Amino acid sequence: MSRFFWWFLLLPLAAVSQQNSALPQQNTTPQLQTRPATPSPPPPSVTERQITLDVQVTDKSGAAVRGLQKQDFTLLDDKQPKNILSFQAVDKAAASAADPPVEIVLVVDAVNAPFQTVNYERNEIKKFLQQNGGKLALPVSLIVFTDAGTKIQDGSSRDGNALAALYDQYDTGLRSINRSQGFYGAADRFDLSLKTLTRIIEYEEPRPGRKLMIWFSPGWPLLSGPNVELSHKGQQQLFNSIVAASDGLRQARITLYSIDPLGLADAASIRISYYEEFLKGVASATHALPGNLGLQVLTVQSGGRVLNSSNDLTAEIARCTADAEAYYVVSFDAARADQVNEYHSLAVTIDKPGITARTRTGYYAQP
Repeated sequence: MSRFFWWFLLLPLAAVSQQNSALPQQNTTPQLQTRPATPSPPPPSVTERQITLDVQVTDKSGAAVRGLQKQDFTLLDDKQPKNILSFQAVDKAAASAADPPVEIVLVVDAVNAPFQTVNYERNEIKKFLQQNGGKLALPVSLIVFTDAGTKIQDGSSRDGNALAALYDQYDTGLRSINRSQGFYGAADRFDLSLKTLTRIIEYEEPRPGRKLMIWFSPGWPLLSGPNVELSHKGQQQLFNSIVAASDGLRQARITLYSIDPLGLADAASIRISYYEEFLKGVASATHALPGNLGLQVLTVQSGGRVLNSSNDLTAEIARCTADAEAYYVVSFDAARADQVNEYHSLAVTIDKPGITARTRTGYYAQP
């Protein structure tokens, strides 16, 4: 068989619910809960035009740049300057004391990583949680993703020792997905990963504030190549999933970070850079590919970082959480589209030499 027609394996990512719900309180004694799958709400018929962007600004050494003003920023929508409606500079003290503060979300992926690697992750994550006597600068929540179910911590905590003890209570176990080898096993992991991402977005979207979501995984299968072809219906479903993922992450104010726990052992693998082929925003269903929903792709598009060249996971976590120490928040009015789900690229430039800005790379505008 030279081509696979597998659109029926894909379930579109659920649109994020727009209804307000009671927010979980920050827990002093965190708990993991298994959240049953619920029917996905229909896509909203109207979207809010105002879009908020979290912008990381760094110098040539990678250090955060503070003290910039609104006039230093230029926001480009499809390469055209847009009026910045609001501007806020956030530093470390403000990020910690904000109501709500920036939250760190740690996602342990036991589906796409080997059992031995997941055990190594456990030790590294516990080192991060227990440093400084277990007193965390920012609230942290824990999500454990396995094929037997996804455990989502109810609320967040600054008590690193309690979180470490909670992590020990849950045994991630061995992966048991059927047909775990070959194309069909890869399709199973791809499907399960997207369903889990959907559930996390649904949980996080009603919760206010910015979330830095660090996903420990070599990434789920990209399922793209010369021997993979989608039907017309499959392409449309995939495009709907791409739009839902983009909108959901933005509306939940999630910046994704991908840490490959294989580190140096994965350094020679082509997969650590293959995702770069799919970074360009998808404008229509005819251009949709499974690779456009890769973990690393969504990470870059959300304004986060892909880290895959170190075995020191504790240090890699620190590199991600450093983004909470200083950043800028800007807003603008989205364009009025000529058609539903019209893709617009985004870029922020700074009028100072040697300085770069990192933020979301695009959004889908509506009529």
